[in-house]
Amino acid sequence: MHDERRYREQRMRNEHRYRVLTGDGTGLYAVDSGPDGAPVTVVLAHGWTLDERCWAPVAHELTGGSHPGPRPRVIRYDHRGHGRSDDTPDASKTLERLADDLAELIGQVAPSGPLVLAGHSMGGMTVMALAQRHPELVASRVAGVALVATASGGLGGAATLGMSGRPARMFLAGKQALTTSPRWTERRELSRHPALLGPGLRALLLGRRPDGRARRLTYGAIGDCRPTTVSGFTPTLTEHERDAALDAFADLPVEVMVGSADRLTPPRFTRRIRTHLPQSAMTIFPDAGHMIPVERVDGVSSRIAALVQQAAARVTST
Repeated sequence: MHDERRYREQRMRNEHRYRVLTGDGTGLYAVDSGPDGAPVTVVLAHGWTLDERCWAPVAHELTGGSHPGPRPRVIRYDHRGHGRSDDTPDASKTLERLADDLAELIGQVAPSGPLVLAGHSMGGMTVMALAQRHPELVASRVAGVALVATASGGLGGAATLGMSGRPARMFLAGKQALTTSPRWTERRELSRHPALLGPGLRALLLGRRPDGRARRLTYGAIGDCRPTTVSGFTPTLTEHERDAALDAFADLPVEVMVGSADRLTPPRFTRRIRTHLPQSAMTIFPDAGHMIPVERVDGVSSRIAALVQQAAARVTST
């Protein structure tokens, strides 16, 4: 309770909320925190069906915690179709478009200075797509990368939750019937009572003994998610293959993190990333699930803070 009170007080003092308009007219909701004149800006990209709230505990630790080094400016935002950002047609629910959104966000609100990019799950895939589509931005601005519970490819089975054969065909047929029905397409949120989703979401997304904050943030974000966001982004995730894009990070400090009990992007996906980025530091959090930004706040924030410290040191040395 004391920590949550501190977070609320800090949010009231230091956070600025605004909308960023992208080139195709989609408004993105963003939250900006941290000291004026910070030497490094951290941009936090959230995962599929989530929103910026799931990065809030890490953002608060980075701007007001006890980690050594300078305090960064931290920007967290909602992807299009997620949270308080505008919805968008299914044709625009792609990682490519999310990467372009990230580039536009940076260009508008953080046009200069070194960046540390951190992406959780689909947010990590967005960072990889940014490297593929905007290599000049990565080369000129990015000073560190954190890839959190994510994958560089191999998610083809995600469309069927890992099932194959007849069970997979039955699942896909049922999914098609559901996601094209008005009960799905006309709903504003998955559930008005997120706690009812708790048992299933806990089994799928969280590890052993998640605390109350981790449960509330996870259930709340997913309960508020638009159903069409779930179905609309599924194809781009299953098509995601960006091992080659990781080459853009070869000369940068990179932290790759995963929970040992992650069921969506288990440690084999993190090891695949590290195969392509052998200089990266890899952390596997024991007993944590897919939601390590809310399950292992101190561990995730300390590793991002280390990237900030390295980036700030390079600025000072030059």
